Amino acid sequence: MKGRIILTLLVTLGPAATVSQALPPPAPAAKEAVFDRPSKPMVSEKPLPTLPRISVAPPALTEGIFPCSDCHAEMTPNLKRRQLQDEHGGISLRHAAGQLWCLDCHHPEDRDTLRLVTGEGIPFTESFRLCGQCHGKQLRDWQIGIHGRRTGHWNGDKEYLLCTRCHNPHNPRFKALTPLPPPERPGRTGH
Repeated sequence: MKGRIILTLLVTLGPAATVSQALPPPAPAAKEAVFDRPSKPMVSEKPLPTLPRISVAPPALTEGIFPCSDCHAEMTPNLKRRQLQDEHGGISLRHAAGQLWCLDCHHPEDRDTLRLVTGEGIPFTESFRLCGQCHGKQLRDWQIGIHGRRTGHWNGDKEYLLCTRCHNPHNPRFKALTPLPPPERPGRTGH
């Protein structure tokens, strides 16, 4: 029925009429609702959710070397970049292509802690915060379980392995692996 009325109007109005002239214009209220900006900014009243406290396995610290204050308690920190000798002579720092120095991460006054760029000292169990200052994407992926390894329940308690459980903090790149040949299909080896 509606189609006949529109067709009759088109024929009556002549060839200059168009469908848009024959149809009623859209309701202004609908257009305003779609295109008008809200008068109040759309900011949530709720605070952002905080991540649950992360439980981590204790860091793998070299036995006999930690706590560092056993040897460094009476030493005055030497802030000069240099090749280390004696106990630390075997450490080859290949992190960030020579842009970092030991005391960028290790706290110069409290040797049993690490140091954030703000100067805040943090325990070795929170080393992920230190790593996350430069490696934000990996930290985010680690927190949600995409990067690194964690154990526990998918909907319950979890324990995360710290970055240093997989990466050497002084030389974090993994060494290249030699690929092995693919496995043989059963039945093709004569067994």
